[in-house]
Amino acid sequence: MTERRCIGCWNIKNKDDLIKITADYKTSKPVVQPNSLTFGRSVYLCYNKSCIEKAFQKNKLGKHLKVAIPQELKGQLLDELRNS
Repeated sequence: MTERRCIGCWNIKNKDDLIKITADYKTSKPVVQPNSLTFGRSVYLCYNKSCIEKAFQKNKLGKHLKVAIPQELKGQLLDELRNS
């Protein structure tokens, strides 16, 4: 069982219970739930709205991924939350 830390609440959880966001090293664009062919710096978030909100406060997500985060990503993450 692989565990990762959520950057919103800082809790450690099973990797399968988290949303993975990777900054693709070729394009520097964030990818939600990337396939195994996407390489780059990654972060994880819990499947809840408060962790997603915290990740966007003070540009936490951008600082961890070291890329510019488009505002549409927040909507994409909230859609991912609704679909889970």
